[in-house]
Amino acid sequence: MEKIHTADLKIGMYVILPKAWFSHPFLKNEFIISSESQIEKILAAGIRSVFVDSALSVIAKKEEATKSEISKNRTEQPVIPPDLREAIYDKKKPPEEKARAVQKHSITMMNRLMEMPSAENIVEAKKGIAEVVNLILSDDKTNSFLLSLTSHDYNTYVHSVNVGVLAVSLSKKLFIKSNAHNMHELGAGFFLHDLGKVRIKLDIINKPDKLTEEEMQQMRLHPLYGYEILRETRQLTEECKRIVLQHHERYNGTGYPKGLQGEEIHLYGRICSLADVYDALNSERPYRHGLKPFDALNIMKYEMLEHFHRELFEKFVLLFK
Repeated sequence: MEKIHTADLKIGMYVILPKAWFSHPFLKNEFIISSESQIEKILAAGIRSVFVDSALSVIAKKEEATKSEISKNRTEQPVIPPDLREAIYDKKKPPEEKARAVQKHSITMMNRLMEMPSAENIVEAKKGIAEVVNLILSDDKTNSFLLSLTSHDYNTYVHSVNVGVLAVSLSKKLFIKSNAHNMHELGAGFFLHDLGKVRIKLDIINKPDKLTEEEMQQMRLHPLYGYEILRETRQLTEECKRIVLQHHERYNGTGYPKGLQGEEIHLYGRICSLADVYDALNSERPYRHGLKPFDALNIMKYEMLEHFHRELFEKFVLLFK
């Protein structure tokens, strides 16, 4: 008998729930997990841990042996914090509290991924991102609070989550009547848009002053590095490719890495570009203060509008009304 975290449950495990039968949606306190929906129901019931009887579980012995070997040799934490799934599926948590928890644990997830962007970790992170995307698409109240949360800290992890939430929220508004877009892969592209920064020197990433032209040339390579990482790990879908490569392109052709302009920039890249610039303006830097949302949007409208598709920018502004 082993007590495990609810978020670590797998199909085939024989679980013993700690609550009385009338406190959860199941007919029995003991049963074999046969579907992901059962795991989600346990999470939604607020059950944080359960007992698992390995003797009655039907998970393959090979998988159990592999899991045991991994747990012996592995000291790092899982890419997806168990608390992230708990926050997403907890139906009793108020929307504002849920939004704060989802943001916090999503930042932790991106931090762990960036520390070790292996193929396995990217696959795991994409699973966590998909669950955040599902929350944004299905829960308007929590989505609204996610958009209103402001974190003036500027690091790659916080920025990745902020841009991911903003860009998925705009995509939700744009594509609500269409089934032609893979929202999970779009979400992955938006959250992973800066993945290539892991190949940029830390003294450039963390420099407290404005970058020199030579340093900027290095920084401008990160979209290409992100593309390479996703290709090498076989996670380069068409959505991810367009977003990662084009999120610094500008509508007037002044962006990078290819200097694309107008309709040469895919809609997905244009969406990410808006979210990326907005969050950068909002964020605190050593050489300037972060702007309030209204002021950031004003600068984008009156000083940078030629960088964006005008109608798309107008729809982006509606996210904050």
